[in-house]
Amino acid sequence: MFWLLTLASWFLFLNGNLITTSITNVYLGLHCSAFYSMNKNYLDLLDQVRAIAQLGINYSKNPFDLERYNKLLQLAADGYEEITGLPSAEIKDRFNKELGYITPKIGVNGILFNGEGQLLLDHRNDDHLWGIPSGWVDVGESPEAAMKREFMEEANLVVEPVDIIKFYTRLPGEHNQPHTSVHILYYCKYISGKLKKSHENLELCYRDHTSIADWHKDHQLQAQDAVKYLDKIMMRKEDPV
Repeated sequence: MFWLLTLASWFLFLNGNLITTSITNVYLGLHCSAFYSMNKNYLDLLDQVRAIAQLGINYSKNPFDLERYNKLLQLAADGYEEITGLPSAEIKDRFNKELGYITPKIGVNGILFNGEGQLLLDHRNDDHLWGIPSGWVDVGESPEAAMKREFMEEANLVVEPVDIIKFYTRLPGEHNQPHTSVHILYYCKYISGKLKKSHENLELCYRDHTSIADWHKDHQLQAQDAVKYLDKIMMRKEDPV
């Protein structure tokens, strides 16, 4: 990955000792084999490069620094091209559309139980694995609105997110993901609608989570946490204060 060697030299031209020192240390800390394998260090570095480049482009007023930050963004896009197979120009265009301070992507996952304590699960069409209804929060959309939209799109159901069960973080390299993301697990209440699968799933049904062996990413852990959450709710109902 020759572009990483070029990347290190570009960092040395950036203004600011903190940025130069921290990123140079990351670069020097990677042993030679890291340059030839898609390991976590490689993805971490890509994520840092992308974020620093975008922040520099958004906030820097120095035309020479802007030129260097744009070069860094191009180098990051070239690196992501090796991972995703998408053209680097398309990747850079997506990066350029992100404005303001660069933060992790936000995802929402929804838990809906039936009367027998079974979870609504979908057999996904993208990776043919089982998971809970989920998706990304769109620009200009609240997490709660995104959760409602995902249930309508994936299951034809109107739900109300009533509580947050837990937050989950996926770091670069985990589940073959190149970026950092934070996922909110909602406990949802059924409002209306007839269950209907969409083009996003092969199958959609209520299942005992222990009967599923092939899970999408960290959805098994989230399902387990959801069942524990429901158990606590039932215990409070049985033993009111």
